[in-house]
Amino acid sequence: MNKKYVGEGKVRLIAGGGRVYTDIAARFVSSERSLDEIIASPYSKELVLKIVNSGHKAALEFDFFLFGIEGYARVTEVQLVRKRLASYMIKTGRTNKGGKRSFDVVIPKGIEDNRIIYKIPIDSLTLSDGTPLRNYLSSEEKEVAYSVGVDEILELLELWYEMGVRQGFQEEELRYLKPQATEFKALIGMNAHALNDWFSIRCCKKAQTEIRDLANKMLHICKNTAPELFVNAGPNCVNLGYCPENELQHQDCKGKIITKNEALRLLKNVKF
Repeated sequence: MNKKYVGEGKVRLIAGGGRVYTDIAARFVSSERSLDEIIASPYSKELVLKIVNSGHKAALEFDFFLFGIEGYARVTEVQLVRKRLASYMIKTGRTNKGGKRSFDVVIPKGIEDNRIIYKIPIDSLTLSDGTPLRNYLSSEEKEVAYSVGVDEILELLELWYEMGVRQGFQEEELRYLKPQATEFKALIGMNAHALNDWFSIRCCKKAQTEIRDLANKMLHICKNTAPELFVNAGPNCVNLGYCPENELQHQDCKGKIITKNEALRLLKNVKF
């Protein structure tokens, strides 16, 4: 078993961030020049910033980014694919590998100290040679106490899975008992418009820890490779100037970032 921790996931940019096509799309809409002239025009940072800052994001859909990710848990996969305007290719977990599939998990470090005492009926236990444990204990003893933590649970699941493979069960059925901590690997494709929208939600402190880690790593790459396209990218409070969560605002942001309701109250006092 390979155990990793939340925050250690890797993100790689496979394609995108080279030539920016948003300025070509913007010119095409309003220019009277020929298509050949528009394509041959030098890149205009100023035009792209004008488009981005104006909020007319349709032109951003002509810049596409492809990422490869690994080291994230299935918990995060479920949240990731809620973004509809995106393409995903996720490494399969159902194909039979004949026992060669690695048992990889990703967990938060904070849960490792959580242990329970699990009581096991003595009559269900044997020694390694098959001798009943009851033979060595008094009749008054009914149970034994077993301290169970993260590692024991994961090791038990791994052993159960491996035994199932050896007994000929289909891996696509055995995986039903795999934990949500199971690692997934994926290719993610989004255009710049979709990425800006995605960052606004998943970079927010209200987002779950691991999906926020993924979003922030993707945001860092995007800002470095195509800064004009992502000049306003980040959580909603960055591009809106207020937090739309209102009473659900994250505790760390209270008193620091105004909510949508507070922003509306301020606007009502403005005289035009």
